[in-house]
Amino acid sequence: MPARANGHPKAVLGVVFLVMFLVSLDLSIVNVALPDIDRALDFGPSGLSWVINAFTLPYAGLMLLGGRLADLTGRRRLLLVGLSVFAVASACGGAAQEGWQLIAARAVQGVAAAVLSPMSLALVTSEFPEGPARSKAMAVWGGAGAAGGAFGVVMSGLLTDNLSWRWVMWVNLVFVGVAVAAVLRGIDNAAVVRRGPIDVLGAVSVTIGMTALVAAIISTDTHAWGSATVLGWFAAGVVALAVFGWAELHATDPLVPLGFLRRRSLIGATVFGFMLVSAQIASFYFVSQFLQRVLAYSSTVTGLSFLPFCVGVVIGLRAAQSTIGRIGSRQVVVAGGLLGALGLLWFGQATTESGFVTAVLGPSLVCSIGIGAAMVATGVAGVAGVGAEQAGLASGILNSSRQLGGSLGLAILVTIAGNIIGDSSAPTDLAHGYTTALTIAAGLLAVGSLAAAVILPRRDAATKPTSEPDAAEVAGIAE
Repeated sequence: MPARANGHPKAVLGVVFLVMFLVSLDLSIVNVALPDIDRALDFGPSGLSWVINAFTLPYAGLMLLGGRLADLTGRRRLLLVGLSVFAVASACGGAAQEGWQLIAARAVQGVAAAVLSPMSLALVTSEFPEGPARSKAMAVWGGAGAAGGAFGVVMSGLLTDNLSWRWVMWVNLVFVGVAVAAVLRGIDNAAVVRRGPIDVLGAVSVTIGMTALVAAIISTDTHAWGSATVLGWFAAGVVALAVFGWAELHATDPLVPLGFLRRRSLIGATVFGFMLVSAQIASFYFVSQFLQRVLAYSSTVTGLSFLPFCVGVVIGLRAAQSTIGRIGSRQVVVAGGLLGALGLLWFGQATTESGFVTAVLGPSLVCSIGIGAAMVATGVAGVAGVGAEQAGLASGILNSSRQLGGSLGLAILVTIAGNIIGDSSAPTDLAHGYTTALTIAAGLLAVGSLAAAVILPRRDAATKPTSEPDAAEVAGIAE
């Protein structure tokens, strides 16, 4: 078992929280600011989507490679480099005078996020032994991911209305500064858990494959699903991933040992995480649109309306932390997922006459408590039994599935809502499109919960970490 870094546990938890919070924050913080960004930099309807897509593409495409680097490189050094790059990109993005400058800054942020995000879960796995200590750390990680996305929407509205859209970029410098201080205090650069060569062919092919799949998904903003552009990107992604599979079978030291993917706990957490983030991202997007375009809320009020979601996430993660040890992560994943689906279904009942309590407060609390609890339990289940030398890899796989789920789920639901709304701007038509999408999102999360109930082992893996799955897991029959 590799030695753990001898840093301060609270400082390590601070790093875990700040890094995951920062990445999740920047996935959502530009949403409410997009109209102001468009007016300032003159993007136009098609170009404006790239403020989001420029972050998403490198973030999703480089995630597995970033996770592997977390296992092969001194974590303190890698964290400091990633945070520094993120800070510089944020500063440049806030100062952008042309649209391409902001897009370039967002792309660099995405590259840095692809390193930082898997690093946060890798720290949980490598620095905290399985049991109560890891459950507590996982609550911090899961809560940071869910709360970061919600606070991003809150801060987007407040900063845009009261300062400028540029502060949705510059505010990152505050979080980065605090994170750097925590890294310097809590992370020992000597904690390199594994040394070896990087599987170049595997790294290149999986990066191209993941990037192509995400490009196919986001290109549906401007092209039909059956268009040559979308199908071409999907075909390129499938071919590249096939090459990746071949490379991993023949590599001496593969980027992703294929036997590693046969862990039932990892498979179940990956499938559920895909569905969970599909629903979560959809809820942020469609609820925000509903509040602004149907109920005519201002940017500030829209942002503040997500505060109940933040409160619910805290309640959910605390509930998960106290119950996982008693009933197991599988039960918490399923229960949390179904509760989150119920909240989304409630969102889907909103109308043009709905008030704040029925349209926002009630469904936000139900949905967020479930999502917060499920997020924690998913992380616990996904890394159960994973040794420190493969913590980054497991984190990269889990985070890749989450990002793909968010991108694909949102693209599909936006298409469905758009087909319902058509060219209408009538509040009743807009409401129908948004609530239909939210109802379908509830169904996706419910399906993910049922899949987790079937796939995840009935009992969590043995507490002793292992670098390879045991015989039962490899055979696919672990219970």
